[in-house]
Amino acid sequence: MRKLFLLVALLAIALPGFALEVGKPAPEFSLTASDGKTYSLADFRGKQAVVIAWYPKAFTKGCTIECKSLAEKGHLIREYDVAYFMASTDEVEVNEKFAKQYKADFPLLSDPGGEVAAAYDVKMPLLNVAKRVTIYIGKDGNVLKVDSDIKPATSAEDIASTLGELGVAKK
Repeated sequence: MRKLFLLVALLAIALPGFALEVGKPAPEFSLTASDGKTYSLADFRGKQAVVIAWYPKAFTKGCTIECKSLAEKGHLIREYDVAYFMASTDEVEVNEKFAKQYKADFPLLSDPGGEVAAAYDVKMPLLNVAKRVTIYIGKDGNVLKVDSDIKPATSAEDIASTLGELGVAKK
């Protein structure tokens, strides 16, 4: 029993909760995407909301299912005044291949050093891999919602529904 308690205590220390707070400014980022462009949060501030769907690793089962959902049903998200991305710590070249293979018509951001993932508190401890977390950011650059309850198969529908719940304007 004592070993179990120690393990739980160590995990509590090693796996901190989300540092992002709803209503507080989202960390700035500038990342290269699968379409060859570089995107920054500042590009959208005052113009439109931003959704970043962090995922662990390209070409893995859950990430592939999530990417396909966003590619096939992204029209639901595009009804809103929002820029949306998937993001991982994969290299740009890997995300380019992933986007091409699964016909992603939206940018996949690459954070190979993991600095932005760490700033968004989605980087897994001891690994340079992101947790599956979707971050919603308002036009003002403040965090609207941090969602870690992701269902890859319905990701597009869930994002669109959340945008509506958050009151993000439709186009």
